[in-house]
Amino acid sequence: MEDILYRYNPWWEERSLPETAIERPALLKALKTHLPTRQIVFVTGLRRVGKSTLLKLLIKYLIEQEKISSKHIFYVSLDDYLLSKKNILEIIEEYRKLHRLSVREKIFLFLDEITYQADFEQQLKNLYDSQNVKIYASASSSSILKSKKPYLTGRSSVVEILPLDFNEYMIFKQIIVSKADKHLLEGYFEDYLQTGGMPEYVLREDIEYLKELVDDIIHKDIAAFHGIKNPAILKDFFLLLMERAGKTVSINKIANILKISPDTAKRYMEMFADTYLIFLVPRCGKTNERLLSPKKIYSADLGIRTLFTGFRDKGSLFENYVYLKIKRLNPCYVYKDSTEIDFLTDSFVLIEAKYRSELSDAQKRLFESFKAKQKIIISGIEDVQKHFP
Repeated sequence: MEDILYRYNPWWEERSLPETAIERPALLKALKTHLPTRQIVFVTGLRRVGKSTLLKLLIKYLIEQEKISSKHIFYVSLDDYLLSKKNILEIIEEYRKLHRLSVREKIFLFLDEITYQADFEQQLKNLYDSQNVKIYASASSSSILKSKKPYLTGRSSVVEILPLDFNEYMIFKQIIVSKADKHLLEGYFEDYLQTGGMPEYVLREDIEYLKELVDDIIHKDIAAFHGIKNPAILKDFFLLLMERAGKTVSINKIANILKISPDTAKRYMEMFADTYLIFLVPRCGKTNERLLSPKKIYSADLGIRTLFTGFRDKGSLFENYVYLKIKRLNPCYVYKDSTEIDFLTDSFVLIEAKYRSELSDAQKRLFESFKAKQKIIISGIEDVQKHFP
């Protein structure tokens, strides 16, 4: 066990720090704001979206800037087979023994892939209540948000990590566009619409990497976890979802196409949402309308979407991007008299994404008559950067 823990924490010796990575300042800042609090911070998001990298950048910050003793910082990935016979409490006890740290001495715990541990909520509550700890825990499943177990009520908060936005993509690509060359921005943005924002794929541009990522999620996080014996049908299901991205999804139609029951189709869609591959947006309205009306679907990453559908329908890809930029504002879609407006945020900002196109007459009438605090038509990347930097 000692060898394994040292491999995960090279900063305990030789003054070695986590490897340098391209930073995502806004997300790192969001993680730092939780440092003074006692709350457990769950870092959630799609597989390989950069959660582990951000945790290690935070560790580097603690050692270099906050001057925290490296032996008071512990990182471990709980999906490691070599640790599968130990629970979280046993692993932390081994760590404290190793460095002779009392339970009263404050330690910073970074627990990657927390959901691989059974009863993690109860174990984290035990640590929170009985030891001097600050805990960051990552997960690639939104099940932690849906847990009905009350152990962590009032003790936790969530930071969700999305794929790179266009500004981050430009940083990763080391592309700087001067004011004189602003006419080049749209071309780079269309490259982004095709590539998406998975950090490693943006750097490597190896299409096999994206294929492997989706296969891993479908086989390991969905089929194996839920005991589904035919993963091929999940891949067909996901293709149909990607083809409908930006549109409302009819569970019955998908069920008919794949010759499965509507209940099974509904379960599959929830599984894909749980792994952060897709996001579902409800219709605006009263509770019944939100629950009973079909949901709109968006891909978590534009590169994954174009992998399955090809690079087409830039307007729909653009709408998908706008959704990712405003996701934190909890948008719903507006639907009235067979006419739709893309988004209404929780602060009553009405938004229509129209990439290089105009509203139809019906949309224009609904847009102008709808009561909202603010109304925005977004037609290109400069509009996005202006309103949602």
